[in-house]
Amino acid sequence: MKRPRPAAAPASKPSFSDPLADVLRPGQSIELLKELHILTRDGKLNQDSRRKLKQVYHLCNFIEPLLNEVLARQDMLTLADHGAGKSYLGFILYDLFLKERPCSHIFGIETRDDLVEKSRELAVRLGFARMTFLNATVAESIESGRLPPTIDIVTALHACNTATDDAIRFALAKQARHIVLVPCCQAEVAAVLREHKNESFGKTPLSEIWRHPIHTREFGSHLTNVLRCLQLESHGYQITVTELVGWEHSLKNELIIATRTDAPRGNARERLQQILRELNLQALEGRFLGPQSS
Repeated sequence: MKRPRPAAAPASKPSFSDPLADVLRPGQSIELLKELHILTRDGKLNQDSRRKLKQVYHLCNFIEPLLNEVLARQDMLTLADHGAGKSYLGFILYDLFLKERPCSHIFGIETRDDLVEKSRELAVRLGFARMTFLNATVAESIESGRLPPTIDIVTALHACNTATDDAIRFALAKQARHIVLVPCCQAEVAAVLREHKNESFGKTPLSEIWRHPIHTREFGSHLTNVLRCLQLESHGYQITVTELVGWEHSLKNELIIATRTDAPRGNARERLQQILRELNLQALEGRFLGPQSS
C-alpha cells in the first residue's frame, strides 16, 4: 500500500531586503536625512553618506547614556552643540532621543549666518520646536541672554583647531555636567612648537620629538588633546579618551568625554604648567591654564 505523498510546501515568496533597514533607527525621520543630504532625494544612501551616518550614530551611542543620566537627576535637559555647522549632530540627537521628551532643548551655536538660517528653517519645517540656533562667537554665546546660565551637555563634533578650545571655554563658563569633544585639525600647538624650534633645541633634548616637520604636526596634534584633558581635569572633570570609529573611517577619530565631579585632580594644573614650560610653550598658558579652578 502506497503512502500518501506529503503535500508540497507552499512556494516561498522572494524576499527583498530593504537596503536602509540596517542603517535607519525606528521612527527616524527620512525627511531629515534627505535634508541633511545623508539620503538622496529618492531615498538612496551612498557609501560616503553611510560612513558619515555611522560616525554620527556611534557618537550618539556615547551621548545617549549622558542624556539619560541628566534626565534621571532632573526634570529639564539642555544641550549646546558648539561650532554646529549644519547641525547634523543636534538634529539627529533630537530626532532619535529628544523629540518625544518635552523637557529637553537643543541649542546650535555657529558663526556662519547662512548655516544658522538654514538650520532654523529646517527645524521649523520638521516641527522640531525645541531647537534654537544662534549666530554667535564663543564670547557672545557665554553672555547671550538667549541661552540659560547653565548647560547640561556641551558637544563639539569636528570643531576645527581652536574651535574645540572655544567649546571647552563655553562649557566651563556654563558649568556643563558633560562635555563631548571630537577635535579636528589641531594646528595651534604645532605652530608654536615650530616657531620656537631653534630655541627649544638648546633647552631640552625632548625637542627631538618634533624636530622633523611631520613629527611637529603629529606631536602637536596629540599634545593638544593631552593639554585639553589636563585642563578639564584641573576644573574637576573626569576624563575618558577613546576612538570614535575605526581609523579606516576617519583619521580625526579621538573622542574625549568629560564628566564633572567637582573634585579637581590634585596635580593636573601643575602638570599642565610643567609640560608647557618643559616644551617651551609658555605662549599658550592663557589658553590652557586660564583662571584657577574654584
